[in-house]
Amino acid sequence: ESDTASEISFQFNKHKKTPSIGSHSSDMASVSSVSGSVLSVYSGDFGSVDAQGTVEFALDYDEKNREFQVHVSQCKDLAVVDEKKGRSDPYVKTYLLPDKARMGKRKTSVKKRTVNPIYNEVLRYKIEKMVLLIQKLNLSVWHNDPLGRNSFLGEIEIDLASWDWSNKKLNWYPLKPRSLSAVNGVDHRGVMNLSIKYIPPGSLGKMCPKNPPSGEVHIWVKDVKDLLQLRPCGVDSFVKCYVLPDTSKKSYQKTRVIKRDTNPVFNHTIVYDGFHTEDLKDACVELTVWDHEKLTNHFLGGIRLGLGTGLSYGISVDWMDSTQEEVAFWQEMMSAANEWIEGLLPLRSL
Repeated sequence: ESDTASEISFQFNKHKKTPSIGSHSSDMASVSSVSGSVLSVYSGDFGSVDAQGTVEFALDYDEKNREFQVHVSQCKDLAVVDEKKGRSDPYVKTYLLPDKARMGKRKTSVKKRTVNPIYNEVLRYKIEKMVLLIQKLNLSVWHNDPLGRNSFLGEIEIDLASWDWSNKKLNWYPLKPRSLSAVNGVDHRGVMNLSIKYIPPGSLGKMCPKNPPSGEVHIWVKDVKDLLQLRPCGVDSFVKCYVLPDTSKKSYQKTRVIKRDTNPVFNHTIVYDGFHTEDLKDACVELTVWDHEKLTNHFLGGIRLGLGTGLSYGISVDWMDSTQEEVAFWQEMMSAANEWIEGLLPLRSL
């Protein structure tokens, strides 16, 4: 049924004896850095002001340095955030969509106490031209709050495939309310097709040669649909798997890399033993999809299968955050021992 089957033991007892949050912090560092970089375009928006005003900027591509440049000149007639003091402290932020995490955000300096800020700054992205042409530029203006309660002031979104690259002049553009693109699928990361099964300890009977002395969780990663297309030829993707709270090499498993395909078929099965029935309430299977490159791998999306209680063996953890769909999938597996449970789950930014 699968191209690869790997079996590893999960060390629950080790974590029960040392239930220290600090003991897991270094292991979770890579996951934490990912989740910090894939927040929504609108994360941190605490304001309720209406978008108004205009922004002046120009776009250019430096062929010699393979660099996309956003020349942010100035803004005019921005909304006032603090009406009592009659002030706004605006700055400009940019993302390349659909994958905000891949290239990251760029932002200008903050201009204090003005609704007509002048920046004259260049925001730069090192990116191949052919890759740039399948992106959208999201340029937004924000009020900077000392406590981090920033307010959205307006935005403009540009499809770079249809941009006139001979136009290198500074032009004025009206700032608009929040784009519906985020709602209509900009953050859509694909869907994973998988099956899972739990075999309780000794449940197969004494006569069965494969009757596990401790419980087993089987994870069959079948395929993924509609991954983010980071390059014109698709992506080179693979799936990582951990059973949290164990982030050691014993817990880590991965599939082979499927090249140049936004709909990769993995057909890969992983088996974890050492699972007692009571452990299912405190463990979480984390499956993440990555784009493979020589220097670094790029996070594409993931799922977390568990009860989503926020607790693991009595300790508060941020990774026990399964969605309703993921929780329902895990609960169905718990209630149907020795049966494959099939699911189609949307990938998300963890």
